[in-house]
Amino acid sequence: MDSNPADGYQSTAQPITRYGQAVLHRPCAPVTMFGPELAALVDDMFASMRAADGVGLAANQIGVDLRVLVYDCPDATGGRQAGHVVNPVLRVPKALAPPMTEAEGCLSVPGQHAMITRPALAAVTGLDVRGRPVTVTGTGMLARCLQHEVDHLDGIVYLDRLPDRERAAILAAAGLDPPARA
Repeated sequence: MDSNPADGYQSTAQPITRYGQAVLHRPCAPVTMFGPELAALVDDMFASMRAADGVGLAANQIGVDLRVLVYDCPDATGGRQAGHVVNPVLRVPKALAPPMTEAEGCLSVPGQHAMITRPALAAVTGLDVRGRPVTVTGTGMLARCLQHEVDHLDGIVYLDRLPDRERAAILAAAGLDPPARA
Protein backbone atom coordinates (compact mmCIF):
# COMPACT_ATOMS: atom_id res chain seq x y z
CA MET A 1 0.00 0.00 0.00
CA ASP A 2 1.14 3.52 -0.66
CA SER A 3 1.87 5.30 2.59
CA ASN A 4 -0.35 8.23 1.60
CA PRO A 5 -2.93 7.36 -1.07
CA ALA A 6 -4.57 10.80 -0.87
CA ASP A 7 -1.58 12.94 -1.81
CA GLY A 8 -1.65 16.23 0.03
CA TYR A 9 -4.62 15.23 2.19
CA GLN A 10 -4.32 15.77 5.95
CA SER A 11 -5.76 12.64 7.57
CA THR A 12 -8.00 12.97 10.61
CA ALA A 13 -8.67 10.38 13.30
CA GLN A 14 -12.41 9.79 13.53
CA PRO A 15 -14.35 8.57 16.58
CA ILE A 16 -14.73 4.80 16.79
CA THR A 17 -18.28 3.48 16.40
CA ARG A 18 -19.35 1.42 19.42
CA TYR A 19 -21.11 -1.93 19.51
CA GLY A 20 -24.87 -1.41 19.36
CA GLN A 21 -24.78 1.33 16.72
CA ALA A 22 -26.73 0.22 13.64
CA VAL A 23 -23.90 0.69 11.10
CA LEU A 24 -21.93 -2.13 12.82
CA HIS A 25 -24.77 -4.63 12.59
CA ARG A 26 -25.56 -4.67 8.87
CA PRO A 27 -23.52 -5.53 5.77
CA CYS A 28 -21.68 -2.57 4.25
CA ALA A 29 -22.24 -1.30 0.72
CA PRO A 30 -19.67 -2.09 -1.97
CA VAL A 31 -17.44 0.74 -3.12
CA THR A 32 -18.36 1.89 -6.63
CA MET A 33 -16.47 5.21 -6.85
CA PHE A 34 -12.68 5.35 -6.80
CA GLY A 35 -10.94 8.67 -6.39
CA PRO A 36 -9.65 11.21 -3.88
CA GLU A 37 -12.58 10.74 -1.48
CA LEU A 38 -11.85 7.02 -1.15
CA ALA A 39 -8.13 7.67 -0.69
CA ALA A 40 -8.97 10.25 2.01
CA LEU A 41 -11.22 7.70 3.74
CA VAL A 42 -8.36 5.18 3.83
CA ASP A 43 -6.04 7.81 5.27
CA ASP A 44 -8.63 8.70 7.94
CA MET A 45 -9.06 5.01 8.73
CA PHE A 46 -5.32 4.58 9.28
CA ALA A 47 -5.25 7.70 11.48
CA SER A 48 -8.26 6.43 13.46
CA MET A 49 -6.81 2.93 13.89
CA ARG A 50 -3.47 4.29 15.08
CA ALA A 51 -5.06 6.84 17.44
CA ALA A 52 -7.05 3.99 19.03
CA ASP A 53 -3.96 1.74 19.18
CA GLY A 54 -5.56 -0.86 16.91
CA VAL A 55 -4.18 -3.33 14.36
CA GLY A 56 -7.13 -3.29 11.96
CA LEU A 57 -10.21 -1.21 11.19
CA ALA A 58 -13.28 -1.52 9.00
CA ALA A 59 -14.94 1.58 7.54
CA ASN A 60 -18.14 1.04 9.52
CA GLN A 61 -16.08 1.35 12.71
CA ILE A 62 -15.85 5.06 11.92
CA GLY A 63 -19.47 5.20 10.79
CA VAL A 64 -18.88 4.81 7.03
CA ASP A 65 -21.11 2.25 5.30
CA LEU A 66 -18.54 1.06 2.72
CA ARG A 67 -16.59 -2.19 2.23
CA VAL A 68 -13.10 -0.92 3.09
CA LEU A 69 -10.60 -2.26 5.62
CA VAL A 70 -7.13 -1.27 6.78
CA TYR A 71 -4.58 -3.27 8.76
CA ASP A 72 -1.18 -2.80 10.36
CA CYS A 73 -0.16 -5.87 12.32
CA PRO A 74 2.31 -8.74 12.48
CA ASP A 75 1.89 -12.10 10.79
CA ALA A 76 2.89 -15.44 12.34
CA THR A 77 6.58 -14.76 11.63
CA GLY A 78 6.47 -11.44 13.49
CA GLY A 79 6.88 -9.43 10.30
CA ARG A 80 4.67 -6.34 10.28
CA GLN A 81 2.30 -5.90 7.35
CA ALA A 82 0.19 -2.85 6.58
CA GLY A 83 -2.27 -2.08 3.83
CA HIS A 84 -5.85 -1.59 2.79
CA VAL A 85 -8.40 -3.55 0.77
CA VAL A 86 -11.52 -2.20 -0.93
CA ASN A 87 -14.45 -4.60 -1.48
CA PRO A 88 -12.59 -7.48 0.21
CA VAL A 89 -13.57 -11.09 -0.37
CA LEU A 90 -12.33 -13.47 2.33
CA ARG A 91 -10.96 -16.89 1.45
CA VAL A 92 -10.00 -19.35 4.16
CA PRO A 93 -8.26 -22.49 2.88
CA LYS A 94 -9.57 -24.67 5.73
CA ALA A 95 -7.52 -27.72 4.78
CA LEU A 96 -4.35 -25.66 5.19
CA ALA A 97 -5.53 -23.52 8.10
CA PRO A 98 -5.65 -25.23 11.47
CA PRO A 99 -7.87 -23.43 13.95
CA MET A 100 -6.31 -21.20 16.59
CA THR A 101 -8.11 -20.02 19.70
CA GLU A 102 -6.85 -16.75 21.11
CA ALA A 103 -8.09 -13.70 22.96
CA GLU A 104 -9.67 -11.27 20.53
CA GLY A 105 -10.70 -7.70 21.15
CA CYS A 106 -12.27 -4.92 19.15
CA LEU A 107 -11.98 -1.14 19.10
CA SER A 108 -15.80 -1.02 19.01
CA VAL A 109 -15.95 -2.92 22.32
CA PRO A 110 -13.22 -1.10 24.26
CA GLY A 111 -11.24 -2.88 26.94
CA GLN A 112 -12.86 -6.29 26.45
CA HIS A 113 -11.59 -9.60 25.06
CA ALA A 114 -12.94 -13.10 24.51
CA MET A 115 -11.49 -16.38 23.33
CA ILE A 116 -12.40 -16.80 19.65
CA THR A 117 -11.42 -19.68 17.36
CA ARG A 118 -10.45 -18.75 13.81
CA PRO A 119 -8.36 -20.39 11.06
CA ALA A 120 -4.63 -19.59 11.27
CA LEU A 121 -4.45 -18.71 7.56
CA ALA A 122 -6.64 -16.34 5.54
CA ALA A 123 -6.51 -14.49 2.25
CA VAL A 124 -8.43 -11.45 1.11
CA THR A 125 -8.79 -10.35 -2.49
CA GLY A 126 -10.13 -6.98 -3.55
CA LEU A 127 -8.96 -3.65 -4.89
CA ASP A 128 -6.76 -0.78 -3.79
CA VAL A 129 -7.91 2.87 -3.69
CA ARG A 130 -7.09 3.21 -7.39
CA GLY A 131 -9.14 0.15 -8.36
CA ARG A 132 -6.16 -2.15 -8.94
CA PRO A 133 -6.47 -5.80 -7.83
CA VAL A 134 -4.80 -6.77 -4.53
CA THR A 135 -4.45 -9.99 -2.59
CA VAL A 136 -3.37 -10.15 1.04
CA THR A 137 -2.51 -13.51 2.59
CA GLY A 138 -2.05 -13.61 6.32
CA THR A 139 -0.98 -16.02 9.01
CA GLY A 140 -1.26 -15.70 12.79
CA MET A 141 -2.49 -12.31 13.98
CA LEU A 142 -2.78 -10.99 10.41
CA ALA A 143 -5.07 -13.90 9.48
CA ARG A 144 -7.21 -13.16 12.56
CA CYS A 145 -7.25 -9.44 11.71
CA LEU A 146 -8.37 -10.01 8.11
CA GLN A 147 -11.18 -12.31 9.24
CA HIS A 148 -12.23 -9.92 12.03
CA GLU A 149 -12.38 -6.89 9.69
CA VAL A 150 -14.27 -8.72 6.92
CA ASP A 151 -16.71 -9.86 9.60
CA HIS A 152 -17.27 -6.17 10.45
CA LEU A 153 -18.01 -5.39 6.82
CA ASP A 154 -20.55 -8.25 6.82
CA GLY A 155 -22.26 -6.78 9.90
CA ILE A 156 -20.72 -9.24 12.38
CA VAL A 157 -18.87 -8.18 15.52
CA TYR A 158 -16.75 -10.80 17.30
CA LEU A 159 -19.20 -10.77 20.22
CA ASP A 160 -21.85 -12.12 17.85
CA ARG A 161 -19.83 -15.35 17.75
CA LEU A 162 -20.19 -15.87 21.51
CA PRO A 163 -22.93 -17.51 23.57
CA ASP A 164 -25.61 -15.03 24.72
CA ARG A 165 -24.54 -15.08 28.37
CA GLU A 166 -20.87 -14.40 27.61
CA ARG A 167 -21.80 -11.63 25.14
CA ALA A 168 -24.10 -10.00 27.72
CA ALA A 169 -21.37 -10.09 30.39
CA ILE A 170 -18.82 -8.46 28.06
CA LEU A 171 -21.30 -5.77 26.99
CA ALA A 172 -22.12 -5.02 30.63
CA ALA A 173 -18.40 -4.81 31.49
CA ALA A 174 -17.88 -2.40 28.57
CA GLY A 175 -20.95 -0.34 29.50
CA LEU A 176 -22.54 -1.01 26.09
CA ASP A 177 -26.07 -1.93 25.09
CA PRO A 178 -26.92 -4.70 22.66
CA PRO A 179 -28.05 -3.58 19.20
CA ALA A 180 -31.74 -2.83 18.74
CA ARG A 181 -33.44 -5.62 16.80
CA ALA A 182 -35.72 -4.60 13.94
